Amino acid sequence: MHEVMHSNRWKSISTRRLSTAGFSFLFAYILSFQFEGQVLYSLLNMQEIDTSGYIMAAIIAHFAGLSTCGFFVKSQTAAKNMMMSGMILCLVATIPFFFTPSTLWMGSLIIGGFTNGCAVAAWGYFLRAFTPKNECIKTCADVLIYSNIIMIVVNVVAMNRSPLVGLVLSMLCLVIGAVFIWVLPAESTYEQKILNNNVRGSIRNPMILLCIFVFIITINSGLMYQVINPAFEHLTGFVSWYWAVPYIIALAIMRNLPTKVRRSIILYLGMAMIVGAFISFMMLGRNAFDYFIVDTLMLGACGIFDLFWWSILGEMLDYTDNSAMLFGIGLSSNVLGVLCGGFIGLFVTSIGLPDAEVTVIALTMVCITLVMLPPLNNQLVLLLKNHAYLAVYGNMSQSQQTDIIRHIKTLDPLTVREQEVLQLILSGKSNREIAELLFISESTVKTHARNIFSKYDVGSRAELISTLLKNQVHSKL
Repeated sequence: MHEVMHSNRWKSISTRRLSTAGFSFLFAYILSFQFEGQVLYSLLNMQEIDTSGYIMAAIIAHFAGLSTCGFFVKSQTAAKNMMMSGMILCLVATIPFFFTPSTLWMGSLIIGGFTNGCAVAAWGYFLRAFTPKNECIKTCADVLIYSNIIMIVVNVVAMNRSPLVGLVLSMLCLVIGAVFIWVLPAESTYEQKILNNNVRGSIRNPMILLCIFVFIITINSGLMYQVINPAFEHLTGFVSWYWAVPYIIALAIMRNLPTKVRRSIILYLGMAMIVGAFISFMMLGRNAFDYFIVDTLMLGACGIFDLFWWSILGEMLDYTDNSAMLFGIGLSSNVLGVLCGGFIGLFVTSIGLPDAEVTVIALTMVCITLVMLPPLNNQLVLLLKNHAYLAVYGNMSQSQQTDIIRHIKTLDPLTVREQEVLQLILSGKSNREIAELLFISESTVKTHARNIFSKYDVGSRAELISTLLKNQVHSKL
């Protein structure tokens, strides 16, 4: 028995690492070439081609792939096939860039952008399948950290040595990523949660609010690409390796924060860093030290926010049957924000808008997200119970838990069995887990759960947990 458990545990760790490695190499290719990548910029500049049209076309195609993948990828097997075929198509679409510029360059960028967008969205199935409960933030941090480290290596070569060698390295990333994905199993390693319709339905409002928040805050990233980065392009050597370093450091810090630390507070710090970055850009010069300050603030904030919404989307995957659709649409709001910010940046650059007015635009975006953050936090806390409410409940003593439940008013008294089921619901157990612990059928658990919801006059687990926390707060006043 012990050997079987050890084997299963090793298999779980192994599949998680394979999934993380495969996606990291795919994403490194996207970051270094397809999506505002320095390899692409270097190739276009080498040929003295205006970069804006190509860059925007690639981003739009990537957005289209992210937002539509879920309509035709509806299973983990289909997701694996999509990732494999997407990486192969991207590999083929990269070949024209070894030759003189032609219409193939634009067509290849559009095809590659769409297919790698689909591949990123499809990875949502693997994120859900191979990530243990409550460790989504670590998996998301790992893929973002590893992909950016690989990207730095490719960027340094492309910007300081040869764009074509950088292009070869980015293609090598695709090949290595495809190998890792190819050896992944087509079935889940971790048992997925069984969700009732009420819980599934509760995802809509938080998801809409999250997408709006992500879209608005990442408009500043688009401004960064089109306004801040070009201002420091003369610092080629320093920019090539330092650009993503603050981003990686921020991710590492966020990944390893103790669970008791309220990450929502750190989001306010991230907003302050964005404000500081644009004010510094307005007031400072354009030397290496000035770039160090501006980039540290801006990319550090990007690391904070990217891990926030990547991990939130990862945890939301437990509330949907179509992981590619939820993950793809969530990330497409990020890309849409970058795209809109890019268009704004191109416009303000073309009319010669002063840096002070660009800063005002960035501060306006931050002010809007500041207003949105409290209601967004409330919606997410209600939905992702293991993120907050049940963590609070789980840290209470048994007597405190019992006292809280006793003081919540019900329309009718709970039976002994319903009290047992309630305790397990509030401990984050799924219907299947409760059935196994109480030696009853899963349908019986569902019946008890419906009775409990009815007696507390709530429609879902999220509402029940909200009632619990409110009762806890009132009892302390």
